[in-house]
Amino acid sequence: MTSTSQPSPPARKSLIGQPPNFWLHHSTDGFDLTHPDSPTTPITSPKATIQTTTVPITISPSKSALVIIDMQNFFLSEALGRPRGAGHTACSNLISHAIPAARKAGMRLVWLNWGLTEEDLKTMPPGVTRCFGFYSIPHDRDFGEEVNIAAPGADTVGMDRFGEKRKKIGKEAMYHGLGAEIRSIELEDGEVLDVGRLLVRDSWNADIYPPLKEVYDPSVDVIIPKNRMSGLWGSDTPFQKYLEENGLRTLFFAGVNTDQCVGGTMTDAFSNGYDCILLSDGCGTTSPEAAQKAWEYNAERSYGFCTTCKLVAEGVEKMQDPQ
Repeated sequence: MTSTSQPSPPARKSLIGQPPNFWLHHSTDGFDLTHPDSPTTPITSPKATIQTTTVPITISPSKSALVIIDMQNFFLSEALGRPRGAGHTACSNLISHAIPAARKAGMRLVWLNWGLTEEDLKTMPPGVTRCFGFYSIPHDRDFGEEVNIAAPGADTVGMDRFGEKRKKIGKEAMYHGLGAEIRSIELEDGEVLDVGRLLVRDSWNADIYPPLKEVYDPSVDVIIPKNRMSGLWGSDTPFQKYLEENGLRTLFFAGVNTDQCVGGTMTDAFSNGYDCILLSDGCGTTSPEAAQKAWEYNAERSYGFCTTCKLVAEGVEKMQDPQ
């Protein structure tokens, strides 16, 4: 008895969405995210095919950005008592693979960071404020009284998000919520560090974490401030303006924390019609491991795609120039 092999099913293609915002899909080649003017418009700019956890995707680097979120001293600096963890591992992967690949391919690099103004502090919702702690005063004090919450020995107590007394950061530093002064820190070499006001623009604590600051290029990169967990929470954020003005449609997400600011921005990007790719090893969180896994799962099955910094670099190495 002889066996006959079944013929392979014919390849199929799909149009997903409608011009001007659509994807092409081919059953062999995966998803095309290059965003030509029409499904039949030839691609004349370089493109890169990147393997994700599910299927290959092909992107146009000139329409793409690597978005690095909240990799700031406040969240990562050892000087503030931050223990080494997933965020620091993500830094290493970005420096070794994703950032060099993005530069080689011609992608934009966007550093999307907390950077608050006085107006932001005045209009900050209580729910967001609570996430970063707050300060309390004796119950018989008037809320209208002027209190210098940063003064040593001030009659205030820093509270965490649960309403419990907040522990110190490092040896001396204590903060009392967004915009409050963080007490100066004495480093091991004796240098006294002026940390500044919590996540306020141009302060040391809001600056890019030093290992990443070394690879930041002010001549081509852009730092965009945000004032919520998500950098796309409203219809008129600086980040959205930048994306629209520069014709960027495909966004690779990295940073901390995966399940908070990274995930929040990615969710809003998805709802606003951007292509979303999560770099699983380019982001990290202090939450339980299940939180990271949940975002990776949803990234590859709902919001877009999930890949790694190294796979991005491998795809860029094989980048094709149609011309």
